[in-house]
Amino acid sequence: MNNSQLKNALLRLGDDALILGQRLAEWCGHAPALEEDIALTNISLDLIGQTQSYLSLAGSLFEEGIKSDDELAFLRSGREFQNLLLVEQPNGDFGDTIVRQFLFDAFALLRAEHIAQQSFNPEAAGIAAKAVKEIRYHFDHSSKWMVRLGDGTPESHSRVQKSLNDLWKFTGEMFISDEIDRSGLESGLLPNLEELKKEWDVKIDDILSKATLVRPEDGFMQTGGRKGIHTEAFGFMLAEMQILPRTHPGASW
Repeated sequence: MNNSQLKNALLRLGDDALILGQRLAEWCGHAPALEEDIALTNISLDLIGQTQSYLSLAGSLFEEGIKSDDELAFLRSGREFQNLLLVEQPNGDFGDTIVRQFLFDAFALLRAEHIAQQSFNPEAAGIAAKAVKEIRYHFDHSSKWMVRLGDGTPESHSRVQKSLNDLWKFTGEMFISDEIDRSGLESGLLPNLEELKKEWDVKIDDILSKATLVRPEDGFMQTGGRKGIHTEAFGFMLAEMQILPRTHPGASW
């Protein structure tokens, strides 16, 4: 795995966390209960912390000079972001947010557990080891809400089932391998996505069974995020996220 491939692998890790963290931050002050407002905000902060670590490491690998985590977060164009389409989906209602979180948490936990155990890049392993502890809480939180909503009232069940049906088409992208994934697998940095999919299926099916929810059938899957092709909603979110540093370049508190 050369430096360019490693840089892009780290950018993907950072971008996934950054964009989902930004989405969750939009709930601050708007969650259905104070306790949940605090929980979602804390998860967002965990993800932003992971972002900072991964993007700082990726920034040291740019051939044209070191780039800071701030530069990579706030001064890249939409086409330069490589996050999964799933994490950029609008918050929608609370059920949409929980389903999006649940589907990603199961994937992110398995991925981080692998990276934490590899020896190809000790710095990435250290970041992932810390992230594993955080993501375990994230997955526990989203899983419990899946069961609570799915096995709750008829209305909560039908609404969260609809959320699951609507977001399922974004799950396939998590397990599609390209050059970065293949080189990461060969080096030991990244997991085998085919094997990861099997483990993810077990985690997902276990919680869906407890939640009395029906797993959607695999069909057409939306892709493009890893190649910088994003949804319309992503553009609006990025503009809001980047407006301050782009309006006042180089500003500091």
